[in-house]
Formats: sequence, C-alpha cells, structure tokens
Amino acid sequence: MPRSSHHHGNLQQALIDAGLRLLDSGKPLTLRGAAQLAGVSHAAPAHHFDGLDGLKQAIAHRGFQLFRDDLAVAGAAAPDDPFARLLALNRAYLAFADRHEPLFRLMFEALRTASPDLLAVATECYAILCRHCAPFARDARDAARLEGAVWSLTHGYALLRLDRLGPDAPFTPPPYEALLRLLLRP
Repeated sequence: MPRSSHHHGNLQQALIDAGLRLLDSGKPLTLRGAAQLAGVSHAAPAHHFDGLDGLKQAIAHRGFQLFRDDLAVAGAAAPDDPFARLLALNRAYLAFADRHEPLFRLMFEALRTASPDLLAVATECYAILCRHCAPFARDARDAARLEGAVWSLTHGYALLRLDRLGPDAPFTPPPYEALLRLLLRP
C-alpha cells in the first residue's frame, strides 16, 4: 500500500481500524503493521498512542463497543421470555468470540491494565448481562452470585470453543443451553 505524506481524517481511528484488520486477518498486531495498513509513516502511531500497549488499549476499547452493541441487539431482539432473552444474549456473546477470536482475546487481556475508559465500556457489557440475569435472582446478594456464575459459564464456554478441544480431549462440553438451564435451576 503506498504511503501518503498527509493523512486526511482521523489518523488515530485509522490506526485502530488498521489494527482491527490485522487481528481479523490473523497477522500479528504491531505498530509498524498498523501504520502500513493505514498508509502512514511507521512513526505516526507514536503521535497517537503510548506504544503498542496504547494501541491495544484503543483497539480493546473499540472491541468492547462492538461487543456491547451486539449484546444489546441480541437481548432486545429476543422473545419476551426471561430465559430466551438470557440465552440469546449469551449466544451473541459466544458468536462474537467465534467471529472475532483475536480481538476477543485482546479485549480481555487488555483489562489487566485497563484505562478508566476501557473499564467503563467493559462494565457496560457486564451491565447488560446483569439486567438479563435479574429475573432469576431472589435478592441483591443472589443477583451478584448469579451474574458471576452466568458470566463465568459463558466466558469459560467461549474460551473452550476457541481452544477447539479435539475429539480425544478428556472433556467435551455439553451444549451451552443445557448448562445454562442447569445453572438457573431452582
């Protein structure tokens, strides 16, 4: 891709978009690679991010925004039954992880050193899950435990799927819906 000496538009967003494309392509995420895809000099990312970690934080932030939007759409489009809504939401969670594996992994890795902005958008995602768990909780204390259990089940299930355990693995997870029903059983 030819490099331009002047970038029109929002260079920071162009670098984030380039980083997302690198992740989607399975190529390693580097400042140089993002700059090359964005069509700018290799030094350009230094003006917008504090190294590769800064770019990763920005990409993770964008990833959580996309994730939040997917979850909100799935929850809103589900039938007006609490279990069906929660199941639809968590299926959207699993589908996002499947579609965007490198981004999904980066998003949760970035939470280890998250900025306040990144934590805020990740918290919005968790809040969507909490709203969908609320009909199954007896009280506030039970709600916190239930939300944690549903999130642990769903996130763990996503990672098991991403790790693609083979047929000779010592454990093959049952269908997700069966596990969610077992968890929510009184």
